[in-house]
Amino acid sequence: MKTLITEFLNYLSVERGLAKNTLMAYESDLLAYTEYLESKHGIKSPDGITREKITAYMHAQKKGNLTATSICRSLAAIRMFHRFLVRENFSKEDPTDLVETPKTWKRVPDVLSQAEIDAMIKATLGRDWQSVRDRAILELFYASGLRVTELVDLLVGSVNLEMGFVRCIGKGSKERIIPVGGKAKEAVLHYLETARIKILKGRKAEALFLSRLGKKMTRQSVWKTIKFYARKANIKKTIKPHTLRHTFATHLLEHGADLRSVQEMLGHSDISTTQIYTHVDKERLRTIHKQFHPRG
Repeated sequence: MKTLITEFLNYLSVERGLAKNTLMAYESDLLAYTEYLESKHGIKSPDGITREKITAYMHAQKKGNLTATSICRSLAAIRMFHRFLVRENFSKEDPTDLVETPKTWKRVPDVLSQAEIDAMIKATLGRDWQSVRDRAILELFYASGLRVTELVDLLVGSVNLEMGFVRCIGKGSKERIIPVGGKAKEAVLHYLETARIKILKGRKAEALFLSRLGKKMTRQSVWKTIKFYARKANIKKTIKPHTLRHTFATHLLEHGADLRSVQEMLGHSDISTTQIYTHVDKERLRTIHKQFHPRG
């Protein structure tokens, strides 16, 4: 089964162009799935897998306290895997055809208020290279709504400060252009002209945000940076890697941005993913409806 998983992952990488993190998530889900089938049912090939055994696996996941969202993600990987096996003649039937998807409840993402964002950015004030770099990270992160991976993958050439946009490669190797405002442009320019030069000490690097050793920052280091300034700003909310991304989208909608534009900036392929942010603005929508609907 592991050989078949490798074949499937190669297909997703080459034919579908999926990102490395997505491939790693699929691999993790499928290894857990096939290990369960072998340990609990002695199944070592696709032909012995039935709908009942897949359903039993999902129930085992639920008993293991996995969320409905995690189970659905796992099932999506399993479905794709079995469809691939049938298409490539590794298996005769797709046992996932009649497996029902667990209902999911989209949880409202944690977001920061404008005052909390301002407090975090203010907490970076300082003349040392690290403060200057971290201010640029927070300003650009909040201004663009990038994913953490997209932020660390930015190159110096990805940022056009004169035109005011960043170009990033998102999920599925899809490129998108995101406008950024004056505060972010100012912070990034200051970083490029001062802190980044000090970090490099005459060396060369393509990555925009660098560690003290002049290497590209990791997702973990950016994540630790965000948590550090949240604590420094005395923010009590739970801060997660996507918190600034969620806040970016929420604040745009609060100030009147349309959903399609926010979808494009976030790089969501499906607008239903973006709609989770509309929870923040129900009162504004009610006001607009009352104001403009003929029978409001």
